[in-house]
Amino acid sequence: MKRNNLIFVLLALMILGIPGYVTPQAIKIRKVVIDAGHGGDDPGAVGKKAREKDITLSVALKIGNYIKTAFPEIEIIYTRKTDVFVELYKRAKIANDHKADLFISIHCNASKSTEPVGTESWVMGLHKSQANLEVAKKENAAILYENDYSVRYDGFDPNSPEANIIFSLYQNAYLDQSLTFSSFVQKQFTDKAGRSSRGVKQAGFLVLYKTTMPGALVEIGFISNPTEEMYLMSESGQNIIASAIYRAFKEYKAQVEGVAGKQEVKIEPDTIFQAITVIDTNPAVKNADTLNIGKEIKNNKPFFRVQFLSSSKKKSMDLPEFKGLPDVKFYVQNGIFKYTSGNFNTLQEAIAHQHIVQNKGFKDAFVVAFLNEERISPTEALKYSGN
Repeated sequence: MKRNNLIFVLLALMILGIPGYVTPQAIKIRKVVIDAGHGGDDPGAVGKKAREKDITLSVALKIGNYIKTAFPEIEIIYTRKTDVFVELYKRAKIANDHKADLFISIHCNASKSTEPVGTESWVMGLHKSQANLEVAKKENAAILYENDYSVRYDGFDPNSPEANIIFSLYQNAYLDQSLTFSSFVQKQFTDKAGRSSRGVKQAGFLVLYKTTMPGALVEIGFISNPTEEMYLMSESGQNIIASAIYRAFKEYKAQVEGVAGKQEVKIEPDTIFQAITVIDTNPAVKNADTLNIGKEIKNNKPFFRVQFLSSSKKKSMDLPEFKGLPDVKFYVQNGIFKYTSGNFNTLQEAIAHQHIVQNKGFKDAFVVAFLNEERISPTEALKYSGN
């Protein structure tokens, strides 16, 4: 009888929609909820050395710090900031009560095999394979740590394949925006972070289905893969993951607010540059050159350039797209060739040149700083230049 009731409730939701859902429209991003998966008595997936709950908390806090640093006006709400268990329904309630504009849930993937690697973004919707169903079942199993979960979730049984299949039919009112944000996340993972992406997928996740705003569940890597587990545990790996999700948020914010084409000063948060040793399973970044940050600075005259392109392969300086860009150079970071234009003594000059580069079609161009041909953070550069 409970199963029939579940079917009826879900079908009714699909037809009538959840009370409180509104027609998606252009909005201002004012509040973002960042959800660190699992916690407390629920460790999540467990690797040889790490627990999912610890990694997700660390990455979630870093994402929030990146966003708050770049956009002080945005309120960051965390579903947890410590190692505590938070029921799935409460995570959605936190987001709804705060009337958040975006919900980002951070998780680590796991497999019975140690071979799978890579990132995935998930939105609430219809699963298209048994593999998708298994991921949803794994994350939904967190409700087994809750009391009276069958009552709170309309009789939902995470161990029932039929219940999971029916549940996945639910589509939220913000599917398009959720897919857009999810695709930005995966693009940043591959284009800027050098990660292997497994794409954007849909399935029935309890943590998403009652949220009344766009949202995504991001699987940041496989804790079951020994190499990727080390990457997920490392400070540098977590910084790279968090900065990629931050940049996806920045791109999403610009699009929904209708300012994607406007010029903006892009200076990456300092911690993006503080990588020490990067372990990555992507062949393109094997034998990585590590960034030499934190050395004693002897020369007090840093300079600024505008970075406009990254590539896993070295490009010819005679490319047509380089025409008209002055003083084009490249440097190598983590095995990736990164191209810059200009060479300025002040940040103001670099910002002015950034706008010129953006107008030539490189919309993602941003300011970087160097000292003795080694990249440092813009804040550090300003400190040593006396500005």
